Amino acid sequence: MLALRIAMRFLLKSKGQSVLILVGIGVGIAVQVFVGSLITSLQASLVDRTVGSSSHVTLEPLEVGGTVPFTESDRKNLEDDPAITAVAPQHTVSALVTEGGASVPLVLKGGAFADLNGIYKLSDKLVEGSAALTGDDILVGTTFATDNGVGVGENLTLTLAGGATLDTRVAGIVDLGSAAANSQVAFVDGGLARTALDRPEGEYSLVETQIIDVFASTTVAQTLQTEFPQAKVTDWQVENSELLTALQSQSTSSYMIQFFVIVAVMLGIASTLAISAVQKTRQIGILKALGMTDRRTGRVFLFQAGTLGVLGTALGIGIGLGLIALFGAFAGSSSSSFPITAQPAFLVLSAVIGIGIALLSAIIPYRRTSRIDPIEVIQNG
Repeated sequence: MLALRIAMRFLLKSKGQSVLILVGIGVGIAVQVFVGSLITSLQASLVDRTVGSSSHVTLEPLEVGGTVPFTESDRKNLEDDPAITAVAPQHTVSALVTEGGASVPLVLKGGAFADLNGIYKLSDKLVEGSAALTGDDILVGTTFATDNGVGVGENLTLTLAGGATLDTRVAGIVDLGSAAANSQVAFVDGGLARTALDRPEGEYSLVETQIIDVFASTTVAQTLQTEFPQAKVTDWQVENSELLTALQSQSTSSYMIQFFVIVAVMLGIASTLAISAVQKTRQIGILKALGMTDRRTGRVFLFQAGTLGVLGTALGIGIGLGLIALFGAFAGSSSSSFPITAQPAFLVLSAVIGIGIALLSAIIPYRRTSRIDPIEVIQNG
């Protein structure tokens, strides 16, 4: 194709200019890939650390001190819902542990270990001992264990409301990621907690759930409220409105940064191609005098822009992935860092944007060449 051959000739003749445009596109796309991946990964990390090990949608009693009726049929309906990934009906028991003459309060969460593990990721957070809840086993937090000198295998006697006692054995110590939770929350078997509360089957203190898309919790909560009118349904977005606002602000700032990067890249390509059109005015005039149409001469710059866009985008994605790997290598050893993951869909979007803005940038030289009068160009030399 003649227009493509001419475009390649122009690009190779001005190698320095072509390399400059490639680097400009590459840096712009690299910034977009890195910043976009950084913000997305940061949001995912914040969400995981904040609500990744807690309930997303919770069924609570309508009245303070009441219970939530929850049958095996109700449980099956929730587990069959594709939006819900974990269901944990629980018995909550307030207790006191007397150690060294002081009474330490504990909130016992009683339920099947598999259910509690699905919400709180106890297996992943185990520091010492075994992650199990059978019989009189209890899992306590690291702060509680350290402050009270409690170790794995030791017996704990818990005093419940009304003066009743509950004998337990420390099966393991977990780090729940919060000082308050590590000092005040413990986990026991559901049967043990239900017996302590003298509660009938099918009655629970609350039912916690986790869902696939945490930002769809409001929709899921509305659906569950219809299905469970005997309970009050709450979702994490209502309980964490400040965090939600911060995440939304991060998204807005990310979009603004990427928008201005795109504008800067587009202006850079367009201005360079426009200068190239001016520099090649005589050649374009001669080509038009030899019979090349306005459309075909315009295609010369379209092919130039497309070639630069494809090569520059590939370079930019490569640089962006390199920056992500570099960030992971330097920040991987820090406990306060978070992993950056490049999403394939985002990389494809960045490639489409990079090539698209390059092609759009060809509009200016395309229009300029269409206005060139070959006779005037030849007469003026």
